[in-house]
Amino acid sequence: MILVDANVLLDVLTADASWFEWSSEQLARTGEDARLRINEVCYAELCVRAESQTRLDTALNELTIEIERTPKEALFVAAKAFLRYRTAGGPRLAILPDFFIGAHAQVARCPLLTRDARRFRRYFPKVQLITP
Repeated sequence: MILVDANVLLDVLTADASWFEWSSEQLARTGEDARLRINEVCYAELCVRAESQTRLDTALNELTIEIERTPKEALFVAAKAFLRYRTAGGPRLAILPDFFIGAHAQVARCPLLTRDARRFRRYFPKVQLITP
């Protein structure tokens, strides 16, 4: 299994001028060898930009991407990583989606396909990242 970050999917779904090529190539390449998954948080991030739930679900189905429930252990890990972030002066008052996604990848011991590696590298250094 490879967990996919919303930014990669948005690149493909919106045909982003800068990142479409890289993101679509990575989805195709990594999807050959592993199941591509997103979690509920990533799905919610995609919903913000989707015209409808049906269209989003159809697009994800065409990309052969399924939703993987976030393990309870990952929710705990996300909260502790967010606490470290806040203790270090991080300004957000709510848990950021990246903490849920990074913790899920860590607990599931699976790679994460993302364009935004900075926070994942800092708070989830054990996660193998697939990045530009």
